[in-house]
Amino acid sequence: MGFWETLQNVNDTVNTFVWTTVGVWLLMAVGILMTVLTKFFQVTHIRHWFKKTLGSLFDKKVISHTDEKASISQFQALCTALAATVGVGNIAGVAAAIMSGGPGAVFWMWVAAFLGMMTNYSENILGIYFRRKNHHGEWSGGAMYYLQDGLGGYRNMKVVGKVLAVIFAICAVLASFGIGNMGQVNKIVINLTSAFKIPVLSTTVLYSSNGSDVTLDMLVVGIILMIIVGIVIIGGLQRIASVAEKIIPFMVIAFVLGALVIIFANITSIGSVFAAIFGKAFTAQAAWGGGVGISVKTIITMGCKRGVFSNEAGLGSSVMVHSNSNVLEPVKQGLWGIFEVFADTMVVCTLTALTILTSGVIDLNTGAAVTDTDATLVAEAFNTVFKIGNFEFGKYFIALAILLFAFTTILGWSHYGTKAVEYLAGEHAPIVTIIYKVIFVLMILSGAIMTSSIAWDISDTFNGMMMIPNLIGVLSLSPLVMKLTKNYVDRRLKGKTDVEPMLSHFPDIQEEHAKLVKETGEE
Repeated sequence: MGFWETLQNVNDTVNTFVWTTVGVWLLMAVGILMTVLTKFFQVTHIRHWFKKTLGSLFDKKVISHTDEKASISQFQALCTALAATVGVGNIAGVAAAIMSGGPGAVFWMWVAAFLGMMTNYSENILGIYFRRKNHHGEWSGGAMYYLQDGLGGYRNMKVVGKVLAVIFAICAVLASFGIGNMGQVNKIVINLTSAFKIPVLSTTVLYSSNGSDVTLDMLVVGIILMIIVGIVIIGGLQRIASVAEKIIPFMVIAFVLGALVIIFANITSIGSVFAAIFGKAFTAQAAWGGGVGISVKTIITMGCKRGVFSNEAGLGSSVMVHSNSNVLEPVKQGLWGIFEVFADTMVVCTLTALTILTSGVIDLNTGAAVTDTDATLVAEAFNTVFKIGNFEFGKYFIALAILLFAFTTILGWSHYGTKAVEYLAGEHAPIVTIIYKVIFVLMILSGAIMTSSIAWDISDTFNGMMMIPNLIGVLSLSPLVMKLTKNYVDRRLKGKTDVEPMLSHFPDIQEEHAKLVKETGEE
């Protein structure tokens, strides 16, 4: 057995353990716990968090750019977080879940999202509460900080907290190169070069590997992406956030409208689709996938895993950008975390699933699909309506959607990786983060001309390895999340004036922010 085969087998074993044996179940357990401890906050206070998120998008305090170098607006923080979460997983990931786990996987994707709302809420609260300023005067927060100062603050847990923080940061950096970079770039290149063929470029083969050709058009797309991403990343978080807030709303609205057209065109099949989703969520499917039986466990794990892959609730990744918000109140940013998961999974992923299942591109009973690949399955679903003669508009629409979705994911993950490197580098952060950004940009070219899936298979493992220390941190700090939530509810919802706000772990920041809240009433 060769080196690459051995590496693939080892990675498959670790990936199964991280995601299937431990990860998904730990994720569900933490989600259930945080939902119960916060008294089903995502349901009992749904009107409040909708008002403070979607309902506040016309509030200048929320959407206006801040003059502080240390922070970005709440809306920019949301868009940058969504930039990293709303990506290929919302298209190819959902299709893969259905192709592997059947319609029942969609139900478990919803369950994971419902519980993930409170996991993401808890992460964001802790991120704001334990954040601090870095060498550039920017806010820095994330799982590594609440592991170090939160979990590490318990008696005899200082070393444990620090070790878990370092493990999280290392895995975040490695995942940023794979899932956050090369994997996204590869999807962009494959879809663009397949949809928009330029004979002179597509027929010029540079080299062949693993039975696949790397053509000149793949290299050209990679170089263009590398230049554009490099220009944006060099501008730092402010430029990334500025680009994200322009692209994210446009691409989400365009995709939602396109999906709704497909669904309404096939509205007569909506009843049977929902019957399949709920009916097959708890039933082993012997006929699905051409005669290969699917167990209930597989249906659950595929739905939950793909849901997490899409919204990232529990990974601790989006906390690193939410912590840059100009918000003063930790719970206020937690509300945006709830909305982030809702928008990503309950809206975008659900529409993708309904588009696939109502369009007839996959048989609800046998699992027979019109194509073998996940991304092209969604394109075929769009082609059922958006096709004029031989002109397959759906194919081009999905290619462009994946371009925008994956491009913004690259930008979001570049920030996550930078924050993780910043934590690991300590006092050497100014130099090391620049080196990281250069390597990150160069890796884009590798993703464009790569033919093997081993790189992002390993990155998927590191993605899962981020999740375990993060969930341990959230679990250990659940009493603090309860206290912060109760403090917010007492002051903001019940109007108690004798309760002092809990805004930061650090006394100097707590005092400064408490003064601002008292003077301005800002959250």
